[in-house]
Amino acid sequence: MSRGILARLRLSSLRLRLVVVFALVALTAAVAASGIAYWLNREAVLTRTQDGALNDFRQEMQNRVATLPLRPGQDDLRRTAEQMASGSAGYQVLLLGERDEGKPIVGASDPDDFTLADVPRPLRDAVDTRRPVTDANPYPYHLFWQRTERGGTPYLVGGVRIDGGGPAGYMFKSLAAEKADLNSLAWSLGIATALAVAGSVLLAQVAATTVLRPVHRLGEAARQLGEGKLDTRLRVTGADELADLTRTFNGAAESLQKKVADMSAREESSRRFVADMSHELRTPLTALTAVTEVLEDEQDSLDPMIAPAVALVVSETRRLNDLVENLMEVTRFDAGTARLVLDEVDIADQITACVDARAWLDAVELDAERGIVAPLDPRRLDVILANLIGNALKHGGSPVRVSVRTEDGELVIAVRDHGPGIPEEVLPHVFDRFYKASASRPRSEGSGLGLSIAMENALIHGGSITASNSVGEDGEVDGAVFVLRLPLDASGITSEVRTRSGRGEVEEA
Repeated sequence: MSRGILARLRLSSLRLRLVVVFALVALTAAVAASGIAYWLNREAVLTRTQDGALNDFRQEMQNRVATLPLRPGQDDLRRTAEQMASGSAGYQVLLLGERDEGKPIVGASDPDDFTLADVPRPLRDAVDTRRPVTDANPYPYHLFWQRTERGGTPYLVGGVRIDGGGPAGYMFKSLAAEKADLNSLAWSLGIATALAVAGSVLLAQVAATTVLRPVHRLGEAARQLGEGKLDTRLRVTGADELADLTRTFNGAAESLQKKVADMSAREESSRRFVADMSHELRTPLTALTAVTEVLEDEQDSLDPMIAPAVALVVSETRRLNDLVENLMEVTRFDAGTARLVLDEVDIADQITACVDARAWLDAVELDAERGIVAPLDPRRLDVILANLIGNALKHGGSPVRVSVRTEDGELVIAVRDHGPGIPEEVLPHVFDRFYKASASRPRSEGSGLGLSIAMENALIHGGSITASNSVGEDGEVDGAVFVLRLPLDASGITSEVRTRSGRGEVEEA
């Protein structure tokens, strides 16, 4: 289950990004709100406690300390400090007076808890500073306060001097209770922030599910459309942007279905036309072939002025016959009616028979061990070999070398010539139909379909053909190399093999 959750929340998923965005927004808002609430409550608590303590201390200084004699004794200061500290404000008091000029005396409500050393020096200086009396400042001395810390506990220290040479008084109040309250508030706000983030994550999940369910349906429909199910449509619900997107998808799918149907109809019509045309051409070609064979037999006895024309007619008739046969073969591939008739084939014997039947024995070198047997279609293998070897002899240089080996469960047949090689710009197109390497020579003995048919026959076997140039030791191109790869195990050939231009059905004999 956790693996499924992790799969749904992978780093690149929209769901995770929505959850993260919701969580970050909630965290930012909760932290900001909690911070503002904590700061406002902190200031309110500290200000209330501070004002209460300082006002009480000022009142006590006016009521008790101001009634002391000009030069009170230490006992007087101590008793007064204890009386001031016994109130409900909960602070300690220290009174500072003078016995004689320059001889200070100190009276503390609790000398063990609060001494003159606990009063910050800047606060003492501020309390002792006499300010000029003006209309804007009617009092020479003012009450000052400062927050300090001792042993990890916060304290409020305040001080004021009695006008007219009276003693100075200092109060020392612990803020530990307020600190505990503020800590409790901080924990409460932290828990509230965590709950807000958790709630936002849950809401993000709900929102993501609501938003992503239609997106998932769109993605699934797009996959089905890509697999060829052009009748895929989605039900439109609502009137939001996702509904508009669904309508757009349905419209695009309908338009695509119509265009594909039109293209399929035109393609089927074109295939039927080529097949019919090739079939219809075979009847007159048969008659022409018979006539040309007779003319060829009588060529030596013909008038020398007529003999070249007869030779041209014979060669062009043969070329036309080959073109028609190739067109019919291509049509079978396009129509999906090309079939394999598998048989156990000895590769060396098959290549030898192909070369011998075409009288190429003197121009072809064979490097193949006997005993390499594979389930293949002998006729189609002969077509492949004839096209590859014939192409090497026609456009390459003798001798043409054919080598056979097995590699990783595959039969590998390499056909190499010693010609000028294949130009780099031509290599990607050598298996294209009717492709001519030179536009200046559009007319040649070949039909431009041989290598294409060879590739189709390799693909229907579940194999492939690649073309490249061989480079010699001097770094120069030393001929072209065509490599045919076919599976040695016929069980790897499924009942339906996709070719480049159509679908070829495989049928074992």
